[in-house]
Amino acid sequence: MNARAGETAYLTLDQALQIALSENASVRIADLEIERTGYARKGSYASLFPQIDGSGSYQRIIKKQVMYMDFDIGGGGSSGDGTASRDGFEVGRWNTWSTGITASMPLVNVQLWKSLQISDQDVELAVEKARSSRLETVTQVKQAFFTVLLAKEALNVYQSVFENAKENLELTQKKYNAQRASELDLTRAKTTLANAVPNMYDAANSVELSLWQLKAVMGVELDSDIDVAGTLQDYSELLQEVPQQEADLSGNSTLRQLAIQAEQLSNTIKMQKYAYIPTLAVAFNYSINAMANDYNFAQYKWSPYSYVGLSLSIPIFSGGRRLNAVRQAKVQAAELDIQRANMERQLQIAIRQYLGMMDTATKSYESAASAVETAQKAYSIARQSYEVGRSTLTDLNDAQLALTQAQLGVCQAIFTFLSAKSDLEGTLGADFTNNDKNNE
Repeated sequence: MNARAGETAYLTLDQALQIALSENASVRIADLEIERTGYARKGSYASLFPQIDGSGSYQRIIKKQVMYMDFDIGGGGSSGDGTASRDGFEVGRWNTWSTGITASMPLVNVQLWKSLQISDQDVELAVEKARSSRLETVTQVKQAFFTVLLAKEALNVYQSVFENAKENLELTQKKYNAQRASELDLTRAKTTLANAVPNMYDAANSVELSLWQLKAVMGVELDSDIDVAGTLQDYSELLQEVPQQEADLSGNSTLRQLAIQAEQLSNTIKMQKYAYIPTLAVAFNYSINAMANDYNFAQYKWSPYSYVGLSLSIPIFSGGRRLNAVRQAKVQAAELDIQRANMERQLQIAIRQYLGMMDTATKSYESAASAVETAQKAYSIARQSYEVGRSTLTDLNDAQLALTQAQLGVCQAIFTFLSAKSDLEGTLGADFTNNDKNNE
């Protein structure tokens, strides 16, 4: 998009798509989602590595514990039977300090290993969702781009109608001044011109609105001074392409996402079953402790404590929690199978609908193109006949109406074909970026 300041930048369809794929909000969010799931996967893999934590604590004793002994410790403190002290004695010191480090690492945890595979599929699913966002954006940009072209074609048609009505009024005014036309004809000519004005303004407003919609789906500022290049007639050659009656849904993003989710559920079922398998982990601890009644740290005596060991966990009974988790995952898998089959049927219906619309649009275009030639010729004849007084203004207006309908019919047929083609390509998963790379 090259344009000087204050100049309108005219975009081709490919340029509009390239801008949208870098600026559209949905595409950017989808890319960030891929990045987020990537970090989540790395966080999951961290479970395989040793988990090392440091700790430190300080305790100030408010009331010391009292210990009682079942024998005489001297000093006349024996009980009545002479076997135990009547009064206990306090134990411990007022300050307790402790610091250390702990480490643990799973050695055998099949359920954890399977969960890591599921996290890999989360990233794969995010990538496919990002592709879906791109496909949807491409379809939306194409639809908006063609809508602008249709609105501009309609504006040209209504401007032509206005110009013809203006010329017919001038001609009728001259004939009226020469007493060759009635006042009724003059009034009709003025009415026809007046009726042409709102249509022209409505068409101009439609162009502006469609441009705003295009800018919105492209992700650019609405005040950007951009316009579309070309006309609908530039795409009329596409109507000669014969659509394939059998469509391949292997590239459909929705079905791909459902396939990934099905794999995830299959792994989830396995993961829930693996909960019955024992787990083994290794643990290590090293700490040092000190107890004192003062805060003279230099005189503290620190006592180390450490151990290393293995921890074996054998699942025995969980009240049916693991069994119900497996059953739940199986039900979800069955639901997904039904959803996938139904989605595939709906997509097949949509594809047939798009192909039917394209076929109808092709036939309509051929008929409308032929009608334009005939209507243009009929209007020229009616205009010449009206100039020499062989036909009435009503005949001329009827010829103008037929010409307008034929011209709009051509534009509408092309637009319908392009719109259906865009929807079909989006449904089949025709990726604009991949096509670009293949063409390079």
